[in-house]
Amino acid sequence: MGQPVTLDKLNMSNSISVIIPIFNEVEAITNLVEKIQSIIEEDSKLVYELVIVDDGSTDGTNSIITELENTFKNLKVISLARNYGQSTALQAGFDHSNGDIVITMDGDSQNDPSDIPLIVEVLQKNIDVDLVSGWRKNRQDSVFSRKLPSIFANYLISYITGVKLRDYGCSLKGYRRELITKFRLYGEMHRFIPALAAEVGAKIIEIPVKHHPRLTGVSKYGIDRTIRVILDLIWIQFSRQFMHRPNHAFGGIGLIMLGVGLLIFFGLFVEKVFFGGDIGARPLLTLGLLLTLLGTQLLAVGLLGELLIRIYHEPSGRKQYQIKNKK
Repeated sequence: MGQPVTLDKLNMSNSISVIIPIFNEVEAITNLVEKIQSIIEEDSKLVYELVIVDDGSTDGTNSIITELENTFKNLKVISLARNYGQSTALQAGFDHSNGDIVITMDGDSQNDPSDIPLIVEVLQKNIDVDLVSGWRKNRQDSVFSRKLPSIFANYLISYITGVKLRDYGCSLKGYRRELITKFRLYGEMHRFIPALAAEVGAKIIEIPVKHHPRLTGVSKYGIDRTIRVILDLIWIQFSRQFMHRPNHAFGGIGLIMLGVGLLIFFGLFVEKVFFGGDIGARPLLTLGLLLTLLGTQLLAVGLLGELLIRIYHEPSGRKQYQIKNKK
């Protein structure tokens, strides 16, 4: 097998970048890197780079990948200053990769590197497809702690976002370079990438991929992951519906509250003026005051949101739309 060609020597339009965010995977990473290199280099036509993003590992992982970087010329290591989370690590990989096709996968060896050429082939043969998402059809994880929660999460995310996928949690995905420049990842948004991609007009397909049981290390996910998923899902839904019209979100609720509060005031006014009722100690007066104040505040928040979205777009020349490029 000949010496692989690095990305800076060939046309980028014919190259791929494999991005692997890792955190404390000292036992798995060496074997994974060697397997990826071996599989990709079987195809002499593939120009590639392997980008490993160390998300603040504390178990010696960074030392291992630094040694691997000196061994493999196609390997690039990005070491983050601390543990930021998988979304930020992925974004760092996007920012520091160069390939026209970008492949992402986990660093725990549960994703199979042999699926990389398949994803690349799908993108090369289907020029209208922007994102290929893996589906762990025969997932090798615990039924109760991983599979069942995942089934529920996939259904919930698909229902709310309208992007129907069987497996949102699979990290093995393939993107066109142009697509990943249209959004950025914050918080825990990596699991919602298909929804973010659909928002900018991407065509997405899902294909079955292989999955292996975890043999080294421990899972980095806990019960707090569910809470983060719900919070991020709320943001996804808000951004999809109201990012460019925040007054419709806050203003609508504000108008309802303000309207109910004013009706309460009007009713109390009629009771006081025409029937001489004592309204000073009425809980209804307190409720009317609270609803009126909250409604007014929400209307103000909506108007401020409208101003901010214009400030966000106009000074920097950002457009509030995406034009679909012809393939």
